[in-house]
Amino acid sequence: MTSVLYDVPGPKAKVRARVISWITGLIVLALLAYTGLTLWQKGMWDPTRWDIFNDPLVWAVLLRGLVVVLQSALVATVLALLLGMVFALLRMSSHRAIRIPTTIVLEFFRGMPVLLMMLFILLAFPGVSAFWAVVSALAVYNGAIIGEALRSGVVALPKGQREAGLAIGLRPLQARLLIEFPQAFRTMLPIIVAQIVVLLKDTALGYIVGQVALIREGELLAEFVGRQQYFFSIFLVMLAMYLVINLTISTIARQLAKRRGFTVSKVVADESMSAAT
Repeated sequence: MTSVLYDVPGPKAKVRARVISWITGLIVLALLAYTGLTLWQKGMWDPTRWDIFNDPLVWAVLLRGLVVVLQSALVATVLALLLGMVFALLRMSSHRAIRIPTTIVLEFFRGMPVLLMMLFILLAFPGVSAFWAVVSALAVYNGAIIGEALRSGVVALPKGQREAGLAIGLRPLQARLLIEFPQAFRTMLPIIVAQIVVLLKDTALGYIVGQVALIREGELLAEFVGRQQYFFSIFLVMLAMYLVINLTISTIARQLAKRRGFTVSKVVADESMSAAT
């Protein structure tokens, strides 16, 4: 079987890819072992650097910061999805006076660094808290990207979907919201979930604009218990928290992608069998 963009790898190519994967994995393991040994020689794994985690109050402080991270990500995700739908609708407008300015604004939002957007919101709106500055910047930036993903999903749909909606009496906006958007969401769901992972990681930028979230709580905790002795252990625990959340969402995204691919393949197979009969 040959794809449009590439040939399906043969036995030799599969063996070569497997060997390269094993070599890459061994190199990564060697680097991790070297890093762990270096840290051990410097005393970073000494039990005296980790005894603070026997105190429930330490975990309470870190979990309080983690809750703020999750709250920021959740609110920003909901707003980003709503803004993405609005951006997609405006971007696909039949009126040039709406479509062209929307395109310019979207390119501006996509090209502007998220941190600068957070700082701009704080400077332009002095009454806004750090929490809402972070949430607003993440919502606008990721909403612009999600909007383009939704637009691509709608454009990829057969024109008959929209025409069928108009034929049964739906208005153009109703056809877009009730027929095209649900299908575009299902098609682009893995990409949207992957963008949510990026959004979650970008919440760490809130530390720079003064948001009291996980990193800020960890920094304050290290200053209180002894930065020189405990900062590395606190940093590693915070890193593990972020990794667990991000890897969980990434796993969900991969499962959705596999499920979507299976669904598409099954639909294509069913259509082929129907055509043959």
